[in-house]
Amino acid sequence: MFELYLDTADIGQIARFSACLPVHGITTNPSILAKAGIGLTELLPKVTEALGKQGRIHVQVVGESADAMVKEALRLQELPYDIIVKVPATEIGLAAIKQMNARDIPVLATAIYSVQQGFLAALCGADYLAPYVNRIDAIGANGVGVVADLQLLLDRHGVPCKLLPASFKNTQQVLEVLKAGVASITLPVEVASELFAHPSVQPAVNRFTEDWQEAFGRTLSFES
Repeated sequence: MFELYLDTADIGQIARFSACLPVHGITTNPSILAKAGIGLTELLPKVTEALGKQGRIHVQVVGESADAMVKEALRLQELPYDIIVKVPATEIGLAAIKQMNARDIPVLATAIYSVQQGFLAALCGADYLAPYVNRIDAIGANGVGVVADLQLLLDRHGVPCKLLPASFKNTQQVLEVLKAGVASITLPVEVASELFAHPSVQPAVNRFTEDWQEAFGRTLSFES
């Protein structure tokens, strides 16, 4: 089943979108938590309240060695939440991912900028891969192309790993990665809002209301 995530630690926005969209969980990183001024001790129960116990939370380790990352991941797994451990797909991160995979710790390999980097993380045992679509575009490469090529390699070699593209600036990028067949995606709240904020929608709704009230006043449909 497709998994939709919000890339935020803003509880108000998480509650807002979970009311109207099938939000599977959230993705966070050290920068998101620092910007929101909220630590995991406060965030995790609030996310569970907004999404329910089934809400999945991606939490990035901050340890600087493979052993430190693994120890941190083990502590995260002790918490009573559905946590996926995020690990940057660096040389040290790949070593940590291999160790976590051996311990059955679910992992999202993050900060992916190239096809080969992502594929190696998948081979090391990552459960999810997070290519940075717009950041890849910003350095002159093709973010959507990286996603499409990664998905092709995973499918062709039968690697049991899900793509979870991140870093979006507009809805066209979202549409293109969805067309590539990814299994999951994480969206900043601004882009999530734009998905159903077409400028023609509200005028159409307003016209329906005007036509109805002109003919039937304030009666409801079943009262007409």
